[in-house]
Amino acid sequence: MYGVLEQTPTGARLRFTRRLPHPPAKVWRALTEPEHLAQWFPDTIVVEEWTPGAPLRFEHEAGSGGSFDGEVLTVDEERALEFRWGTDVLRFELAPDGDGTLLTLVDSFDELGKAARDAAGWHVCLDQLERHLAGDSADASMSDQWRSVHATYVDQFGPEAATIGPPEGALE
Repeated sequence: MYGVLEQTPTGARLRFTRRLPHPPAKVWRALTEPEHLAQWFPDTIVVEEWTPGAPLRFEHEAGSGGSFDGEVLTVDEERALEFRWGTDVLRFELAPDGDGTLLTLVDSFDELGKAARDAAGWHVCLDQLERHLAGDSADASMSDQWRSVHATYVDQFGPEAATIGPPEGALE
């Protein structure tokens, strides 16, 4: 359930794998439809159409920082979705797994110092995705949940992967 930090020739990346007891079509909708993304993704994604090359705009909640741009890189319906999220590249892979879906999230990035921070963030987001897919409401204690798993990621990845903390005001 915990993510892993991988070093590649082009930089660092986080990899998360979750088995979800829902068909790929349902998981795909949660990855691409605004009303579902709003329940688990950390930003509001503004996109006209999920097609390669399409521009993306990521908007934060009021008071948590500015907006930034991205771009759709890969769309393979119910199999893979990849996009640039600021300077990171996020890739979601879906594979049928019995009556469910094996979801893999890979976050590729340049700054090793933010690995523990981002791993804790994606961990909490994926927990929220699981709750949403199950029809449960979001957990109101996301900040507490982040703090709890962040300590585990700092221990697991080491101090060099924890030099960048959360954005100011993000955990209030």
